[in-house]
Amino acid sequence: MTAPLPDHALDQLFRAARTANAWTPRPVSQAVLRDLYELAKWGPTSANVCPARFVFLTTPQAKARLSPHLSSANRAKTLDAPVTAIIAYDLDFAERTPELFPHNPGAKAWFADPEVAAVTAIRNGTLQGAYLMLAARALGLDCGPMSGFDHAAVDAEFFAGRRLATNFICNLGYASQADLFPRLPRLAFDDACELL
Repeated sequence: MTAPLPDHALDQLFRAARTANAWTPRPVSQAVLRDLYELAKWGPTSANVCPARFVFLTTPQAKARLSPHLSSANRAKTLDAPVTAIIAYDLDFAERTPELFPHNPGAKAWFADPEVAAVTAIRNGTLQGAYLMLAARALGLDCGPMSGFDHAAVDAEFFAGRRLATNFICNLGYASQADLFPRLPRLAFDDACELL
C-alpha cells in the first residue's frame, strides 16, 4: 500500500504551485532535463502507447527559431526562460507498439484507423505533457505552460518531414516572483463533479 504524500509535497505539486511568467537566471542542466524525462515517462498511457515527444530548447539559437511563431504576450517570457519544452505527439506512435506493448503483438492494428490514431495521440500526449509538468514540479522546477503560438509554423520549423504535431509549449526553470498573477479561483467540487 502507498501512503498519501505529505502536505508539503502536495503544496509543491498543486496547491502552492503557480504558472511562472518570469524567471531567475539560474540554469537548468541537461542532467536535470534527463531526470525530468526519466520521471515523467512512468505516467500511464492507453496500451502504453507513449505518443508524446519533447523538444527542449536550451540555447538562444533554438529559441530564436521558436520566437517568430509565439504570440507577442508569450515571446519575452519564453526567451527569458532557461528552457522551453515543445510538447508534441507522434501520429505514427503505433509503430512502436510491438516494443511498448510486447505481450500483445497485434495491438498495433488497434490504431490503423487514422482518426483513432489521432485521438489516441492527442489524448495520451496531453497526459504525458501533464506528467512532465508534475515531474518538473517534483524536481523543484517551475512551469509556464502556454497555448499562444502558431501550431502549423512551429510544426514546420521543428518537425518538417515527420508526423509530429505540437500540442503545447511549456517554459521550465526557477521562477521569479515578478509578474506573478494573483491566484485565480477554481470550480468547487459540486460545480465540477458528480457522485452517482
